[in-house]
Amino acid sequence: MSKNLFPWLFFAVVILLNNSTFGQKSTNVLTLEDIYKNNLYSAKGFGAIRWMKDNAGYSTIENNASTNGNEIVRYEVNSGAKKTLVSATQLTPAGASKPLGIANYSWSEDNTKLLIFTNTRKVWRQNSKGDYWVLDLQTNKLSQLGKGLEEATLMFAKFSPDGTRAAYVSKLNIYVEDLISGKITKVTTDGGDNIINGTFDWVYEEELDCRDGFRWSPDGKNIAYWQSDTKNVGTFYMINNVDSIYSKPIPLPYPKVGTANSAVKVGVISALGGETKWFKVPGDPTNNYLARMEFIPASDEVMIQQLNRLQNTNTVWIGNIKTMALTAILADKDDAYLDLHDNIVWLENNQSFTWTSEKDGWLHLYKVSRDGKQSSVITKGNFDVVNINCIDPKGGYVYYIASPENFTQRYLYRSRIDGKGEAERVSPKNLAGQHSYQISDDAQYAIHTFENAATPRRISLINLHTHTEIKLLQDNAALKAKMAALALRPKEFFKVDIGEVVLDAWVIKPKNFDAKKKYPVIFHVYGEPAGSTVQDNWGTGDNFWHQYLANQGYVVMSVDNRGTKVPRGRDFRKCIYRQIGLLAADDQAKAAKKIMTMYPFVDAKRIGIWGWSGGGQMSLHCMFRHADIYKTGIAVSFVAHQTLYDNIYQERYMGLPSDNAEGYREGSPVTHSGKLKGNLMIIHGTADDNVHYQNFELLVNELIKNNKLFSMLSYPMRDHGINQRENTTLHMRRSMEKFWKDNL
Repeated sequence: MSKNLFPWLFFAVVILLNNSTFGQKSTNVLTLEDIYKNNLYSAKGFGAIRWMKDNAGYSTIENNASTNGNEIVRYEVNSGAKKTLVSATQLTPAGASKPLGIANYSWSEDNTKLLIFTNTRKVWRQNSKGDYWVLDLQTNKLSQLGKGLEEATLMFAKFSPDGTRAAYVSKLNIYVEDLISGKITKVTTDGGDNIINGTFDWVYEEELDCRDGFRWSPDGKNIAYWQSDTKNVGTFYMINNVDSIYSKPIPLPYPKVGTANSAVKVGVISALGGETKWFKVPGDPTNNYLARMEFIPASDEVMIQQLNRLQNTNTVWIGNIKTMALTAILADKDDAYLDLHDNIVWLENNQSFTWTSEKDGWLHLYKVSRDGKQSSVITKGNFDVVNINCIDPKGGYVYYIASPENFTQRYLYRSRIDGKGEAERVSPKNLAGQHSYQISDDAQYAIHTFENAATPRRISLINLHTHTEIKLLQDNAALKAKMAALALRPKEFFKVDIGEVVLDAWVIKPKNFDAKKKYPVIFHVYGEPAGSTVQDNWGTGDNFWHQYLANQGYVVMSVDNRGTKVPRGRDFRKCIYRQIGLLAADDQAKAAKKIMTMYPFVDAKRIGIWGWSGGGQMSLHCMFRHADIYKTGIAVSFVAHQTLYDNIYQERYMGLPSDNAEGYREGSPVTHSGKLKGNLMIIHGTADDNVHYQNFELLVNELIKNNKLFSMLSYPMRDHGINQRENTTLHMRRSMEKFWKDNL
């Protein structure tokens, strides 16, 4: 489902082994306790890296053992010299016994002030509120923002362009604070109850990735911001039954399919306070989404992106904050749906900008004139741009990730911004797998991460022009040694031809695999447009869990059906439009049947399937509608009926229920629950604010009505990831393991 309906990608630990371990004698045993309780097999990263403005060094956060506090240090690219930019002592408030923790930090434009985000709290999915402190590096003064406001309520603090003030949100209003005098101005005053200023409601955050809801004007005189009115949004109530003797309802404004959204608008207000001027964007504000808004550099204009309710038209407006005039310059349209892309960079003295579109059937970057009248493709070719890494106007290139030849892998390419010439591959050909890059603004250097299904993340500083390593930052040698001791079998990738299309897949076999024997097979499925399970990388999904299951005597497989998020072109991804759950599950079933004919070791009488979230929904479809294939299944945190999920996600892929009633009915697993024949286990957290526990209870009712026997497991006050409170993750995996062993 949405990216947060892909939870095992974020919550599960990372996988696998080095190919060199194949065939070695095992000296250790892989246990669920070591995976989920002792956290023995986590891959290490290398801090949070920021390229400095001179592009000659980068900063990162490191712990100072002597003070037991975080410091911000700089490393020079060429010499490797280390310099402490901000010490733990400098980050220790007067009278405090320890330095501030650093959740995030940012510099003022002139690098003389540092903004520290600390003492954070969760809002919906992320820790986006907390306390902010400012360190003046010229005076060494450390001061807290928002004194007098409630602790840990500040959100999205950022310096004004001249660095003399900071603006932030607290309790749904926007504030501006003078950094010299400490004077705090409450810029908006109507926030509270159903009015949200400077941030967003649940569904905008979840599905449009909107959190920070205000912007300084380039001259620092004004602030443009979003305001949401949630009065028409329905309230869903979760119930806390475990933390007191009386149950406590937890209200959540949550717009379900076909219901009213918040009324959202964009306005401009003086940084000194006063009246807000509102842009009169055409269309019903509850049936259109103001998905993006940014100032055009060095101007009094904002660019606003407006998605219609069906999310198949993105209208781009230029708004003048002085006259409040609006001009439509671009309308990107698709017969199915559009995704949002944050790849806009202004070029040619702000007379053109970059824009991402699938209008030629592939996802490409374009250059568009400021008035929208002229457009030319930059990254031309029959391939998809996976993501943009760096746009270097001075050097004349855009650097991006793509994989024209192998959809499970990722490589860095570059194309000329003027559109001349062909795409050039930058990643070396001898490193097959997935590459990611954090590139300096001048495109001279990069932090390079390489991984594949047999190699944990290897992170290094490189010269981007020659792709030569300057310094190794992390190679996860200790993890590789642990994996070698386990002597597990490598994940193997293969293709499945189901007739209409050839799909990518992988398999993990038991350590003592014997091709002459018959094995039960467990398929792991996601299948929704938000993600992919078949990727040649170290960290996709529940790979250690799958290795553990393979050690118990199962063959574990996964297939990416049509509609999954892979770089195979628009038609591959969008053919599932208006039929979520249907075509995808049918592809899975066809793939399973084909695999039975491909591999004699597959026991066709013992086929299982499991998935989480969107994968839970897909597992139910396979168990109900393809009961002749799948004998046992586990569905975790699933959508039972598509109208119970949020409107932005579900309507994007299904249209409105008023014009696709059959699609919603047939695409909902609960519709087919009476067809269950095999062994089914369903699992859900009662505090799931994403896919509500209501889905679980709705399905239970239907299974009971149809006299279907099944197993169920509820986790009180756990959310979509089912990982809160003591021993939860280990308990759930043990329960799943027992179910497989009892039934498959």
